[in-house]
Amino acid sequence: MGGFFYVKNNVEQFVQQPLRLDEPQLVTVKRGNNLNTIITTFSENDWIDAPQYDSLVRRFHPELTQLKVGTFQITPDMTFAQAVETIISGKEYQLAITFIEGSTFKEWRELFANAEHLEHKTEQMSEADIAVALGIQREKLEGLFLAETYHYSVGDSDLDILNRANRKLEAILKNSWEARQQNLPLKNSYEALILASIIEKETSVPSERERVAAVFVNRLNKRMRLQTDPTVIYGMGDRYDGNIRKKDLREATPYNTYVINGLPPTPIAMPGEASILAAVNPEDSNYLYFVASGKGGHVFSKNLRDHNRAVQQYLKHLRSNK
Repeated sequence: MGGFFYVKNNVEQFVQQPLRLDEPQLVTVKRGNNLNTIITTFSENDWIDAPQYDSLVRRFHPELTQLKVGTFQITPDMTFAQAVETIISGKEYQLAITFIEGSTFKEWRELFANAEHLEHKTEQMSEADIAVALGIQREKLEGLFLAETYHYSVGDSDLDILNRANRKLEAILKNSWEARQQNLPLKNSYEALILASIIEKETSVPSERERVAAVFVNRLNKRMRLQTDPTVIYGMGDRYDGNIRKKDLREATPYNTYVINGLPPTPIAMPGEASILAAVNPEDSNYLYFVASGKGGHVFSKNLRDHNRAVQQYLKHLRSNK
């Protein structure tokens, strides 16, 4: 009896010992691993003292044997038993990657490349290859993913996140298109997405989105060119250095709405839900122009004369702040 209690006491001291950690660590449990595997891993990393009776731990603590497969985070304030309980809980360590509204697919790929513990399946894939892998019937993927924060587990891939982002975008776009205003100058939901991406790039002021949308819808209805700078910038690609020159406005690219009629061929960024809703439900107004106010928003005009005055006021504001 004395020997039994001696061994049991030693096992209890072993499972209740605090972890020797200076910072949180990740532990991956693979299929086929068991409690002895965990004990060996922790011991070899010097996170715990090597046990004398490791084979008896499962006998005295059978509740610690129900391990889940995955990657889990253990922290310095845990005991060995608490660390194993974290693994048993199945609550895998979650990482996050955030895409901002108005970002481009190129910027998404850069974020993926620097994301920790993410399998980079798309790194050597072309945009068209990624589209095929996702089952998307388009070669150009701009605008087809919902920009927000996505949580993922160790071992998830960039394709997994793109698939989730595309499904979320498609659901929002479908619902928005079904609830659209009648008689919009848009042939389909993809054109609505293109317009939404332009709205996203033109303003970050929530109260302006429907009015900006109205300007573009009114211009489309009157067969006026959209003449929006973000499309010029997108068409310039890597050549854009922060400035748009007169020659850039005259350059014939598929995206330059100073040159082409109607919408560009694809979205120019990843729009958020609010911009998609604005694109299909614009404000009921007669505005045809807008220019920055210099105070964060825009001044809207119904005719070219008033617009030119607003432009002069904006230029005056810029000169006064130099």
